[in-house]
Amino acid sequence: MKKENLKSYLQNHLLIGDGAMATWLYRLGVPIGVCYEELTLSNPELIGSVHRSYYDAGARFIQTNTYGAHRDSLARHGLEHKVTRINRKAAQLARESVGEDAYIAGGIGSINAGRVRDTNIQPYAEQFEEQAEALLLGGVDAILLETFLDLDELLLALNVIRPMTDLPIIAQLATIEVGRTRDGFTLSQAFAEMKKAEADVVGLNCRLGPAEALRSIEQTIIPDDTPFSVFPNAGRLAISDGEYSYASVPQYFGDSALRFRTQGARLIGGCCGTTPEHIRMMAQVLAEREPLPRVNPECEAAEVLMPIEVGSPPVRPPSIVDTVKERHTVIVELDPPRDLDTERFLAGTAALQDAGADAVTLADNSLATTRMSNLALGAMMKSKLGAEPLLHIACRDRNLIGQQSHLMGMHALGIHQALVITGDPARFGDLPGASSVFDVSSFDLIRMIKQLNEGFTFSGKPLKQRANFVVGAAFNPHVRQFDAALRRLEKKIEAGADYIMTQPVYDVEMIERIHEGTKHLDVPIFIGIMPLTGSRNAEFLHNEVPGIRLSDEARERMRKFESGPEARAEGVAIARELTDVAMEYFNGIYLITPFFYYEMTAELTRYIRQKSSVVL
Repeated sequence: MKKENLKSYLQNHLLIGDGAMATWLYRLGVPIGVCYEELTLSNPELIGSVHRSYYDAGARFIQTNTYGAHRDSLARHGLEHKVTRINRKAAQLARESVGEDAYIAGGIGSINAGRVRDTNIQPYAEQFEEQAEALLLGGVDAILLETFLDLDELLLALNVIRPMTDLPIIAQLATIEVGRTRDGFTLSQAFAEMKKAEADVVGLNCRLGPAEALRSIEQTIIPDDTPFSVFPNAGRLAISDGEYSYASVPQYFGDSALRFRTQGARLIGGCCGTTPEHIRMMAQVLAEREPLPRVNPECEAAEVLMPIEVGSPPVRPPSIVDTVKERHTVIVELDPPRDLDTERFLAGTAALQDAGADAVTLADNSLATTRMSNLALGAMMKSKLGAEPLLHIACRDRNLIGQQSHLMGMHALGIHQALVITGDPARFGDLPGASSVFDVSSFDLIRMIKQLNEGFTFSGKPLKQRANFVVGAAFNPHVRQFDAALRRLEKKIEAGADYIMTQPVYDVEMIERIHEGTKHLDVPIFIGIMPLTGSRNAEFLHNEVPGIRLSDEARERMRKFESGPEARAEGVAIARELTDVAMEYFNGIYLITPFFYYEMTAELTRYIRQKSSVVL
């Protein structure tokens, strides 16, 4: 007997969905890191047994094992060439493993959900089409779009797949917070747009447990004549002694299923942490029960789809980007101390400020060597001396939680100037056992800081106020492929960089080459100049430090001096000559203080001020 179409079936029936695939496989002994989707090919007996376990527990809506079977995810395992094969086989395997009365849903997961939000999602369209085509070829009864954190990505998937089939499409969002998508829309707004894009069923899955999923549903307008689904997690994830587990027991899930029915849900299942026993309990409590009509809350859904409004950014003093447009502007780098003494650092800052530095920039544990927090020192500079700090932010040391927290702290302290760098690997620093994080690249972090300026967190939540960061990027001209380095620099500017600071330059030809290569760019360039302190210092920088190359002339001049005042005087003289040339081409000068000899960079700062005839 032919099954009724899923959409019409849901008009008059409750339907029990299955539970988790990945977390259940983990409990069955499959380790984390394995491509679970590939097991459809290499261990079909195992995947088929999971489908049968959920079917035997009472599920009549069975998802294929294809959540991450899109090209991006499979490429991490070198399996991008098996997209069609895995998806088609998964559909066939699910069909063969359960009874004929079960509906087989071809699962397609979000591409963006497992990563930092990417606003350039158009390239995902082909991946959604490729996966859906294979699932449809495998004979599914419906398409299930699941775990989408962002409405824009879910709408893209709907717009791609809807013209491909008349089969029902179930579209499910996953929310980080109750009632709102990562890209800032209420569920009422999101469901209305999903309905316009011809989703047949709208719903929620993953991220939230039953209680928070219920709260989300209670405050949401469900479009008229649209069934909705709910597949919550089994509570919050816990990690104990390296083992992953979820708190919600089957009885609690059964009670929750009754509450979801009261809210009008028609399709009810489970997501991460749920097991066949969770599904069995839901099936038992809902057996022989009729669906209940949806009664929406007494409020009007927003007719115009708009993100939440955020306030204006705070007023900040003129930045280096403002001043460099008008005159020669000097940034001086002064390394934070490796100990707990801040007095010498503040004395150096005061000397540089008196010399006329427009900003003092503080590295972020440069060369992966542990130093005092540049955020703490920046706050002290600002409060005690009125000096303007510019903080380096390395991608190496903080995960995304820490990076956003760090930036929010900068905002609270009135520190608005930053330089984003990748950061030297931790294994080469003074704590070689430390981990390098690198959650994101410098391109990503620049873009995400600019997202704070729009009033949204890295995850897309509204901040109620806009940040006001001026973000810089680093440029290393000392590479074999100079043109490739320029293209990389252009990408940083496309990501949102407001200005550029170069590695130290030691010859006139390189300054001229940088000018010629960057004159088409519409952001200011600050040429890096670091005075040498002696012959050993010169040879060390030239031969051992990545990203620095000295001219033969500079090395020859420094060979006359081992170290000491005469050597430093010669280093300042070379730096002064380079500065003369740099000032002809650039308004921005970036002085790097060597070994905390701030008297050297203070002298150069005074020289620049005198030469440019700026009255401070």
